[in-house]
Amino acid sequence: MSDPFSIGTSALLAFQRAMATASNNVANASTPGYTRQRVEFSSRVGQGQGFGFLGAGVQISGVNRMLNSFLVSRLDASASELGRLEVLSGLATRVDRVVSESGTSLSRPISDFFDSAQGVATEPTSAAARQSMLDGGENAAGRFRAQANQLNQLDLETGQRIGNTVTEVNSLSAQIARLNRDIVRARGEFNQPPNDLLDQRDQAVRELSAKIGVITFEQDDGAINVQTASGASLVLGNTAQTIAVTRDPFRLDRQQLSITGPVGVTSLPTAGLGGELAGLFNFRDQVIDPAMAQLGRMAIGLTESFNAQQRAGVDFNGNLGTDFFRPIAPAVLPSINNAGTANFTAGISDVGAMTGRDIVLRWDGANWQARLASTGAALPMTGTGSAADPLIVEGVSLEVTGTPAVGDDIQVRTASDAARQMAMAMADPNRIAAALPVRASAALGNTGNGLLGPLRITDASNPSLQSPVVIEFTAAGVYSINGAGAFAYTPGDTIAVNGWEVTLDGTPAPGDQFNFAAMGARSGDNGNARLLANVGNVGVFNGGNQNLTAALSEMTSQFGGAARQAEFTLGAQRAIDNQLQTERDAVSGVNLDEEAANLLKFQQSYQAAAQIISIANAAFDSLLAAVRR
Repeated sequence: MSDPFSIGTSALLAFQRAMATASNNVANASTPGYTRQRVEFSSRVGQGQGFGFLGAGVQISGVNRMLNSFLVSRLDASASELGRLEVLSGLATRVDRVVSESGTSLSRPISDFFDSAQGVATEPTSAAARQSMLDGGENAAGRFRAQANQLNQLDLETGQRIGNTVTEVNSLSAQIARLNRDIVRARGEFNQPPNDLLDQRDQAVRELSAKIGVITFEQDDGAINVQTASGASLVLGNTAQTIAVTRDPFRLDRQQLSITGPVGVTSLPTAGLGGELAGLFNFRDQVIDPAMAQLGRMAIGLTESFNAQQRAGVDFNGNLGTDFFRPIAPAVLPSINNAGTANFTAGISDVGAMTGRDIVLRWDGANWQARLASTGAALPMTGTGSAADPLIVEGVSLEVTGTPAVGDDIQVRTASDAARQMAMAMADPNRIAAALPVRASAALGNTGNGLLGPLRITDASNPSLQSPVVIEFTAAGVYSINGAGAFAYTPGDTIAVNGWEVTLDGTPAPGDQFNFAAMGARSGDNGNARLLANVGNVGVFNGGNQNLTAALSEMTSQFGGAARQAEFTLGAQRAIDNQLQTERDAVSGVNLDEEAANLLKFQQSYQAAAQIISIANAAFDSLLAAVRR
């Protein structure tokens, strides 16, 4: 009906609701995820008269959220990347501190160890110098173990955080499913979107995206489906799928993910994740595993090269040198799903060929096939696996016993467990092989000017290494070895015998002799000690092109660079997220000044509507008074 009472009443109710909406905006100005709401007015259909249509007042056609759906999706994506980078940067920085800070790094203990070896080279008969070298070796080995333990603790912490984050993901997925149910029910009852429930769902989706990274699809009934970037469904309408933490088939201390859905339990690939879970898996795969592998590779390099040089000398008691550090063996982990009985014995065949990467071997029914554990890429491998012909891959030798079944998998952690095995093999300082195993001398009766150069050990395992040898010049430019042969001589020639070699220069006279014999006990010779002190500068890695010192510096730089890169990327992502939040707030945020102005406008409109009713009432009273007369 088109009359002042009806029109005034409609306006009065409309502006009352408008004031309530503005008041609600003010009340929720600091509520996380709240979206500003606005009352939408529309005019009532007018009443037709002979002269035209008279207006019938105002009505509320809806209360809408001020929302830009494109910004919402970008904020969800930003939350995912921000969650990933915050985790990755924080953990990568902790690894950088482990490998680079003076109190935990390897640089000082290794430097001190080689300085102590130089002390033995300077005073090979000094008991104090020898004890200092043992202490230096123990300190270096202890630092390797300490770093490995710290990295292992970070690995375990990462696993615990994966489990906790999965629990939060499941809780948020269930919350979104419940909100989907309530939203669909509310829309069915009132034929209007329940704004506050929609805000709660948007906030839950953003929190879920920060945990795992999601994309959403809206259904016709108002519910949304939530998926990971790889397409794994987390929420289907009012049903939430459950993510579970499962154990790695090779390492029971490592976590994998599976998801329970309509088709049962399936593996959840970590490559399609975002948010904090992606950061945790990225840290594990891209930072902690490479750090443990490189640390172990250096432990193996130091152990193998130092032990090899130690075995190339004789100790203070006159015995051939033995291992200084305890030998390290790669870890072999059969899959828990294997049906066969194959076992592997692993050893180091070539440090220069080692990369430290984990390897998986699979039996195809006829041969073992090698691939990288991280990527699945095929690796070249030689040998048959027997004791006489072991499998050789990535610098590791593998002897196979037992009978494998088709599809059996074996993981070889070539270096990841090595640093934790680092330990001393000797405790007696007299067993340090400071002297060369062979002493060389020129006969006192020599008349020529032949000069002996440094003696070098080429094969410490040669059974005749310390056998007496006499090199005698039988004529000008001709010599024999232990009376055998007539070998031509040119000044500067290298003469190799019984696993050692020596350079002879000058012009020996016929009859001149050079004698070689086993080095005796309590020798003051420092030939091997000088080589021990220089082990850190000898090419060991990358085919002999990189020494231990350079490898240590590279590792420190590598993980320091990774931490800084993650930090810089995080800073950039925070700036992007802040900008997106600012853009969102410009559309959806509550501006208290604007709401105050709206409240004042709606209040005045309300008062005007009340005045319409008052005027209509006065007119009606006048009409009644006229009729009574």
